[in-house]
Amino acid sequence: MSRELRESEETRPGAIVGLAIGGVALGAALGALTNAVNGRLSPEYFRAVMRWEGVADVARASLAQGIFEGLLFGLGLSLVFTLVVGFVSRARCPLRASGAYLLAIGATALTCWAAGGLLAIGLATLSPEFYRHAFRGVPEAAPAMLRYAWVGGSIWGLEFGGLAAVLVASVLFRARWRPPAKAAAA
Repeated sequence: MSRELRESEETRPGAIVGLAIGGVALGAALGALTNAVNGRLSPEYFRAVMRWEGVADVARASLAQGIFEGLLFGLGLSLVFTLVVGFVSRARCPLRASGAYLLAIGATALTCWAAGGLLAIGLATLSPEFYRHAFRGVPEAAPAMLRYAWVGGSIWGLEFGGLAAVLVASVLFRARWRPPAKAAAA
């Protein structure tokens, strides 16, 4: 059997483990990044929603919360995508190929974070009265309410966007995966 044929049929368990670890790390990084912004933008949101009335440094606590929730979401979503890649490719997909999907998932989730924040600002602007009644702890002042809306909407955008991105990436990976070409036996 030629070297090329053996390489095309070899499994890559290290690539599958690397993909899983990368997915969890990506979740933690996105949670840290987005909550670093959100915790500074609207501490009122975290005090109301997380009931952090006695927390002195909300920005720092929200960063830790973002990492924690990012790890959890990253673990769950990474498990789904890693299983899809592992089963579809029979564990033969190089990390470079699956990693490209992972980066696209992260970019999509980050885009949805921004879109969710903007949509929530739009909703709060359209009807401040509705927004204050639909969500708890919304500040009365318009600027604080809009910052609060951004944070709530962006968190939902990140979470739902990440889920949707993993599902779409899984379907696309299944549709596009082609095993490495087998070389002619020498």
